[in-house]
Amino acid sequence: MRSRQEWMRAEVADARLVADDTRLIEFAMSHALPRFEPGSHTNVRVQIGGGAATRTYTCLPAPPDRIRVAVKRHVHSRGGSRFMWGLAIGEPIEVTVPENRFELSWRNTPSLLVAGGIGVTPIYGMALALHARGTPLRMVYGGRRRRDMAFADELEARLGEQFELFAADQDRRIDLDAEIAALPAEAELYVCGPIGMLQAAKAAWQAAGRSVSRLRYEVFGDSGLFAEAPFQVEVAGRDVLVDVRPDQTLLDALTSAGVDMIYDCQRGECGLCVVEVLQADTAIDHRDVFFSAEQKHEGRRMCACVSRLVGGRAIIDVGYRP
Repeated sequence: MRSRQEWMRAEVADARLVADDTRLIEFAMSHALPRFEPGSHTNVRVQIGGGAATRTYTCLPAPPDRIRVAVKRHVHSRGGSRFMWGLAIGEPIEVTVPENRFELSWRNTPSLLVAGGIGVTPIYGMALALHARGTPLRMVYGGRRRRDMAFADELEARLGEQFELFAADQDRRIDLDAEIAALPAEAELYVCGPIGMLQAAKAAWQAAGRSVSRLRYEVFGDSGLFAEAPFQVEVAGRDVLVDVRPDQTLLDALTSAGVDMIYDCQRGECGLCVVEVLQADTAIDHRDVFFSAEQKHEGRRMCACVSRLVGGRAIIDVGYRP
């Protein structure tokens, strides 16, 4: 069960590499597309193991009636990136009308934009939009290797001194405390990247005494503190034992096993898919932005769409009652 989505038919109009491990794919829509803002995302109907599934991608700046996404090739892909990398030009596809849960403020206030890895996808569009309107901005972009950092050359050329790249293979790291300290009091912060970067940014923002209303963020759901491992869950009150593969979410495993679930965002943001952890013999790798640090430390609940166990087994209560 999830919120209503408006699906549209499209076909692949273009596909090309924008980094060593990132592919840009452009979809030509079959009907007129409503205008959408930076930070928007679209859902794509993919085929995995002979069955249909849905994957969510940020919408990049694109011509009218086109949708562009950038897909990172994942070693531990759940099947989505493999499917998207296999798409050929002219191939039909179904996507949803873009919606926005990571909105860019239209206040003309200075902004710091922080991107980590493939988290650059929403920040890229935001940076270009702010630059076009003349809003004071600074964008910092971190990644492991320069050659894997999509859009780095374009951002460098278009933003000039407003942009700075921090590649680990060049022994450079973003100093979030220093970046935030340099901001005027009314400035806003936008962050998208792995969970560690997000946690550090939120902590630094809070420590600086900044207003939480001026911090906006998004995290990609495959970003955890531990490598993906298989695990098992027993659903309380039902004679169901579910195996969860490394390339599969707990939510997908539960629904595939016939367990009714309520869910929506599938990005660890809305909290609708939360399950109670009654007993567990291993730690929870929390990958959501829904729970507070204290709630994650308690380990009593987890977001089934993104979070997982670090191996082992747990007894859970899904909460949903028909």
